[in-house]
Amino acid sequence: MKIITVKNVEFGKGKPKICIPIMGKDLEGLKNEIQSLEGLTYDIIEWRMDHFKDILKKEEAQKAIQLVGTMLSDTVLLATFRTSKEGGEMAISNEDYVALNKQMIDSKQIDFVDVECFTGDDEVKEIVEYAHAHGVYVVMSNHDFDKTPDYEEIISRLKLMQEKEADIPKIALMPQSKSDVLTLLKATLDMNEKYADRPIITMSMGADGVISRLAGEVFGSCLTFGAARAASAPGQINVTDLNSVLDILHNSI
Repeated sequence: MKIITVKNVEFGKGKPKICIPIMGKDLEGLKNEIQSLEGLTYDIIEWRMDHFKDILKKEEAQKAIQLVGTMLSDTVLLATFRTSKEGGEMAISNEDYVALNKQMIDSKQIDFVDVECFTGDDEVKEIVEYAHAHGVYVVMSNHDFDKTPDYEEIISRLKLMQEKEADIPKIALMPQSKSDVLTLLKATLDMNEKYADRPIITMSMGADGVISRLAGEVFGSCLTFGAARAASAPGQINVTDLNSVLDILHNSI
């Protein structure tokens, strides 16, 4: 299993790393949100660009990434535009999606960029190649806020992300039953033990899926999301509580 090390954070080794999303709608909101992180324990920050109201204005996007990058210069930073079709705040054309992610890569402020796997084969390939050429890692993602596909489909999607040169494949699914949570965990374990040659991120969302956000070290998910203020997805746990539970599980394994 390949371990990815960024700013002394090892993805794919030990406890799942904790990621806090920041979702400010403007520069002042981003600044306040970052300042509120003081005193919290986490490993990586995800800037959810789709919450920033002027993100599609190139100059405003540049101001935002400079602010975020400067204030979080010692922190691993993931830039994510979550499209509306995968649960995000706004729609975006494929052309603008590619341009925005390239702009973030060019800013030299980010360590990871999120690329939605089903954006389009050409667009995904273009962003992945551009990121890797500029020393930025790719979290390739797929989200379904309605359902959990069957075991074979989950494995298939994660393997496809590997084929598309994701550094870390990620899948987040909504369970319709507790059995769906078990399906996700079984797929995570088997992917990790049989097929993956790199770290993966998986989660089952909502109240039923909370266990999947805690048990990554057991089943093979390298990262989990915790909420500082507002949650960016259903089922996220307060980051302080999340740290406590992960420590307890880690010390008992």
